[in-house]
Amino acid sequence: MKTRTTTYHFAGAVLLGTLLFSASSVAQMIYTPTLNTLSKPASASHHQFPWKKDIVTTTFWVGEMPTANNPVPNRASSWDQNWTQNYGGYDDPDRSRRQNLIPVKFTPRQNPFYIALPYNDKAREGHRPEAPQVVPWFKEAYQGPAVSTCKGRWIAIRKGNKTAYAQWEDAGPFRTDHWQYVFGNERPKPNLNKGAGLDVSPAVRDYLGMQDTDVTDWKFVDFKEVPRGPWSRYGDNNTFVINERNNATSVAQRRSVIEVSPR
Repeated sequence: MKTRTTTYHFAGAVLLGTLLFSASSVAQMIYTPTLNTLSKPASASHHQFPWKKDIVTTTFWVGEMPTANNPVPNRASSWDQNWTQNYGGYDDPDRSRRQNLIPVKFTPRQNPFYIALPYNDKAREGHRPEAPQVVPWFKEAYQGPAVSTCKGRWIAIRKGNKTAYAQWEDAGPFRTDHWQYVFGNERPKPNLNKGAGLDVSPAVRDYLGMQDTDVTDWKFVDFKEVPRGPWSRYGDNNTFVINERNNATSVAQRRSVIEVSPR
């Protein structure tokens, strides 16, 4: 990806090559047990994922335009061909044109706290062949061959004594196949951005007080672990917003039933 000065980003690019791996390499990968999907009830079992520490972290944004060193625009993401339109517009990273962690020109229609990690579970048709084995929550989250099991997952990002929470909405930086890092124990691969292994949105950057390129820790979290905060306010894709709308609908339906019931 890029920043306005030194950062270059290829999030959203679809790699056309087939990832070759052996069954033994998958078996040898170590990760903590499966994470609950967002659809699991609150009583479901819970598993902790470890922090991935000291990860070079770069800033990217919806609508980011291509440059000579960043040939792939962020008008689309790996999972949404109309990302900019669905988000509501250009997520301007200029701090002078942002207020309360969102752009001054519009209210985002999706969660402004979003991130990219260098793995895409989707292939041109269906999912990558390794996805069922390496994505810990694959079976729980599977909704058919057309739907990513990674999109929308919550992660925690920590810098110093502050922690932000965000949803996984794109693949990158630079790679979309590095499951050994995203779900396993490898470090990010060397790249033009000092081995960057995480892209974060301007909202995450500003909440944590990051530079455009910085170092953070991150980990996957279950939705039950996510406290309310600025990441819970906006977005049709936001679990908090979805739950609030569903609850409001249920209350309205119950009231309607009560009102029409014979007395």
